Amino acid sequence: MGWLIVIAVVLLFAFEVPRVRLRYVLSQAFPLPYSKILRKNLPAYSKMPTDLQMQLKRRIRQFLYQKTFVGCGGLEITDEIRVTIAGKACMLLLNRSSEVYPQLTHILVYPSAFVAPRKEMLNGGVVTHTNQGLSGESWSDGRVILAWDQVALNSHNEMHGQDVVLHEFAHQLDSESGQTNGAPILNSTAAYQAWSKVMESEYSGLLNAINHHHGTVIDPYGATNPAEFFAVSTEAFFKKSEQLAQHHPALYAQLQSYYKVDPRDWV
Repeated sequence: MGWLIVIAVVLLFAFEVPRVRLRYVLSQAFPLPYSKILRKNLPAYSKMPTDLQMQLKRRIRQFLYQKTFVGCGGLEITDEIRVTIAGKACMLLLNRSSEVYPQLTHILVYPSAFVAPRKEMLNGGVVTHTNQGLSGESWSDGRVILAWDQVALNSHNEMHGQDVVLHEFAHQLDSESGQTNGAPILNSTAAYQAWSKVMESEYSGLLNAINHHHGTVIDPYGATNPAEFFAVSTEAFFKKSEQLAQHHPALYAQLQSYYKVDPRDWV
């Protein structure tokens, strides 16, 4: 009986202490230097209403407390790197009751594009090994890998509607369902049916536009597979909201329903 009490106390301690520590972290004032970083590197932040700014800062504090940043390739992790990445990632969680990327533990940051090994099966069963340069990658084992120079390229990314952090963390949301297939966790069967109908139609439309060499609001990389389509659509939703809403209203409506915000209000 005594051992059962000891085990119960240990388990209670193990579960409750992290919660107490998190509550303490969230009760602290958001550092002024962090706010300056957000205004510098997240253009939308200064245009958000106060309640969304407060939500974002609370999510960022939790993200920074729970996730470990690792500098790779000689990169030294700074507050600017941590806060910028956390801010962009947490933009996807505003007005939503979801946890702060519960499966994610580590963010690996390289100074620039990193090389990842790849295997490809050719006709006849021949396997080739190649190296691919990447600016970001999301893994289902609790890691996201990013190239800092691509994260920090605000003017270039804003012009082209691209954001590697939004892209890779959309993959993280997608994978929370157990599969990275372009269908994140939704609230009901009806929601999944509506999502599937719109996404399949829009994905086919993108393939058709590419085949006919037409310009697209959505990055052509989204034609790779449904998971990449969701990720690049997320980028367009936050970075090219006016254009996406105008040319792809059904897709915009689905993403707005999922993300619970309207980025057009921040333009």
